[in-house]
Amino acid sequence: MGQQKSARAGLSRRDAIGMLGGAAIAAASTATAAEADFPPGAVIRTLSKDYAPAELAGGATLFHEHMSLRDGFMVDWLRHAAETRAATQAPGTPPRPAGPNGGGGAGAAPAPNFLIDEDLMADEMAIARREGIGCIVDAGHPDMGRDVSFLRRISQRSGLPIVASAGFYTQPFYPPDIATWSEDRIVDAIMGQVRANPTGALGEIGSWDYISKDERKVFRAVGKVHRLTNLPIFTHTGIPGKSALEQLDILEDAGVAPRRVVIGHLGNLVDPNTEIQRAIIRRGAFVGIDRQGGAQDAQVVPMVASLIAQGYADHLMFSSDLSSPREIKRNNPQTGGYAKTLTVFVPKLKAAGASEADLHRIMYDNPRRFLAFVPKIKRT
Repeated sequence: MGQQKSARAGLSRRDAIGMLGGAAIAAASTATAAEADFPPGAVIRTLSKDYAPAELAGGATLFHEHMSLRDGFMVDWLRHAAETRAATQAPGTPPRPAGPNGGGGAGAAPAPNFLIDEDLMADEMAIARREGIGCIVDAGHPDMGRDVSFLRRISQRSGLPIVASAGFYTQPFYPPDIATWSEDRIVDAIMGQVRANPTGALGEIGSWDYISKDERKVFRAVGKVHRLTNLPIFTHTGIPGKSALEQLDILEDAGVAPRRVVIGHLGNLVDPNTEIQRAIIRRGAFVGIDRQGGAQDAQVVPMVASLIAQGYADHLMFSSDLSSPREIKRNNPQTGGYAKTLTVFVPKLKAAGASEADLHRIMYDNPRRFLAFVPKIKRT
């Protein structure tokens, strides 16, 4: 009963660390074994510096968050989501509410964009660091209006390392003429992003609904960029996970090893049998459970606990994909904030029977194994 109450109320940094068996001690005791997974010369490239993976062993890493989006991005996102649901749902299906990160339903007054407020975001990053987050990946890029200079400033002010990403998002947000672009032109565009800023990942690379012709082309181009850079890749699947397997097919066909890929948003694919999740794991990729720390956890916790119990902890990755003002610490002091994956979701899994060792691997070791790469492009 005490564990369930703590899970609902959220945890302090001390509680979260205790839940994982003492992060500082556990990180030190498991570091030697974990480092064996890193090839010589591997780094985790953040905006501030290139880290040796061992340097980030003492904190949890979030592989898919948002700290910078242009004004109007979420308004556009909600509009496209509503249009897609209207076009694809069966007749008579009751309307679905906006997604967990939506910030309101269609037609609602847009909330102020907190993702351009430097003071607020520096505070949110500092709080996340105090609550046990050691590194965080921003999942944006130019077609989402991500501002690298803004990310660099909030990282410097908070002391929290931020990994910047590159790529193209999904069909509704592509350049209008992308259908006329060749794969090589897309490769050149992404490589321009990589060369312009210290880039540590390719993501989030997505399909909006079922994967489109243009999205397949982008995925093939991203596979080529990976081969030129060694950068890891994380994806956005057409929710709920409509194109998960095809995304992995395309990347593998392009020469990407599955262990360098996270197929994202698979907590949204609610299936007690976890057929798609296990198929992806069997092929060697990571499964992204990356919209967690809220009410939707009730359906996700049993699935994830089942995957952990089956021995798949080494292939799971957790994050929250935070983008709504109601999720930040300022507006939700008890269970909000960028650390909520660690302080809210992880305790629910612990209460469901997941071991401290497995949860530590998922939050501390797996993201470092995923993000660590041997650079082919010198740091900008």
